[in-house]
Amino acid sequence: MTGVGKSCLLLQFTDKRFQPVHDLTIGVEFGARMITVDGKQIKLQIWDTAGQEAFRSITRSYYRGAAGALLVYDITRRDTFNHLTTWLEDARQHSNSNMVIMLIGNKSDLEARREVKREEGEAFAREHGLVFMETSAKTAANVEEAFINTAKEIYDKIQEGVFDVNNEANGIKIGPQLGSSGGQSSSGGGGLASGGSAGGCC
Repeated sequence: MTGVGKSCLLLQFTDKRFQPVHDLTIGVEFGARMITVDGKQIKLQIWDTAGQEAFRSITRSYYRGAAGALLVYDITRRDTFNHLTTWLEDARQHSNSNMVIMLIGNKSDLEARREVKREEGEAFAREHGLVFMETSAKTAANVEEAFINTAKEIYDKIQEGVFDVNNEANGIKIGPQLGSSGGQSSSGGGGLASGGSAGGCC
């Protein structure tokens, strides 16, 4: 499955721009951005993984070091929604059991071409214990929220002791201590935007 808009979501989040024509992701691409959660600076490191079957083994290796993932489908293409179970099983089989997974229905700006109802996405997310959101990489609707809410879920799990911050295999690394007025800086590993399909554009 290609063309659900993962690369465009990442570009919109990291660079605040939309690129209507985007080459398919070959293997893995990388993006990063600093955000603030609970007064702490956090660096999100995000891997944009290809969804073509030919790259499946490469994609699987990125699940292992990820603290979170965005499972993305295209609301205008029923086939991308129908393949979610396979991608989710793959992600869960090859990742830390505590990985935060957010389900994203992308291309919400194309309402007239919608094939997957919002309620279907919500039901799938509820059934599988995922957070759900619809986005548009083109208009930037909910893009910021998708990444930041995923980061907040990861941060909450760190605070609850679910993730061992001393084990970098969890995709989390504590950065250098800041001055007395600051807190810690942490880098959360990504795999964000990792399932559902490849990085063709929006």
